[in-house]
Amino acid sequence: MKTADLAQVLAQVKSSLRDLQQQGIEGFNCRPEFLRIVGRWTETPSCLAGDAAGQKAEGESLKEIKDDLGNCFRCPLHKGRSKIVFGEGSPKARLVFVGEGPGYEEDRSGRPFVGPAGQLLDKIIAAMKLDRSEVYICNIVKCRPPGNRNPAEDEIEACLPFLKRQIASIAPEVICTLGSVAAKTLLGTQSPISILRGRFHQWMGIKLMPTFHPAYLLRNPERKREVWEDVKKIMAFLRIPL
Repeated sequence: MKTADLAQVLAQVKSSLRDLQQQGIEGFNCRPEFLRIVGRWTETPSCLAGDAAGQKAEGESLKEIKDDLGNCFRCPLHKGRSKIVFGEGSPKARLVFVGEGPGYEEDRSGRPFVGPAGQLLDKIIAAMKLDRSEVYICNIVKCRPPGNRNPAEDEIEACLPFLKRQIASIAPEVICTLGSVAAKTLLGTQSPISILRGRFHQWMGIKLMPTFHPAYLLRNPERKREVWEDVKKIMAFLRIPL
């Protein structure tokens, strides 16, 4: 490991220990099942690519990840939330939608994309000849940022490992990021969404299609045609007939 990488890891460990201390935690969970989960955090998720027979390798379940997340206090967003919005949908979804963070309605219900933007996303999913129960929907952060602002870097850093584990558990064929924050976070770029959208990218061996956020479409309905073009490319890759 490079010195710079080691320093980063140690800084993250120190930050995590400080968070635990602030929560009043003085010990650690060393149960075998917990150590098994932790041991997978640093592995390249083999379930993303599948085995030689094309089957998804067995990994931790979404329930295990949700249980590990618990009543999260890992970043300041917990102070203003009503409910954690973990995500919902099929644990075997071929397509995962990733937004930036919960809004007002999501914070109250604990479900992702249930407000006006969510209603539009439901229409997009239906236009793809899919049902909401067949896909998986989640966000970069799982607690609502105050005033629906973009999540801060430390908030994203605290939540991103759980999102990565969710995606590894599901092992989808395609990820569709909704909006600039989700696309930039997963792709590690500062390029605008207008440049990123319209073509597939690769993320940990999975096809990733960035497109505009449904909330943006509500304000700019003339951009819906571009989203439909992005969606058609996803459908073609998944072999869903138009």
